[in-house]
Amino acid sequence: MATARKKRWSQRVTETSDALTLEKGVFTRGSARSIAASLKRSAERSHKRRSSPYRSAMSMLTFYENRAGKTLPASSKRKLDAAKDELRKLYGKSSAKKSSTSARRKSSKAPRRTTTRRAGRKTTRAKAKKK
Repeated sequence: MATARKKRWSQRVTETSDALTLEKGVFTRGSARSIAASLKRSAERSHKRRSSPYRSAMSMLTFYENRAGKTLPASSKRKLDAAKDELRKLYGKSSAKKSSTSARRKSSKAPRRTTTRRAGRKTTRAKAKKK
């Protein structure tokens, strides 16, 4: 009995969370736009949230996507990703993807993490310290 309860903690969070009161079946709607609009309404009506309405709505969407994990069909994943884009549009946020680590390194003046060669193979600093 205890294992079944532990396995369903995320479902309990989705259903009983005080942060957002979601409409029933919000994530199973037909279009990404309707999912995003519903999340926006819920986030803006909530008075118990701890951050901005945009962050609360995006967090709930990401939480649902992560909770589904590998069992989420590809079509649903595409719909949820499109809903994220729609949510960004509704809040006037940029839809540009975050830059990769290597692109940030090139633009910043921070030194790049180096590696050490030992016995003909490349190792990281952490591995080199252990040896």
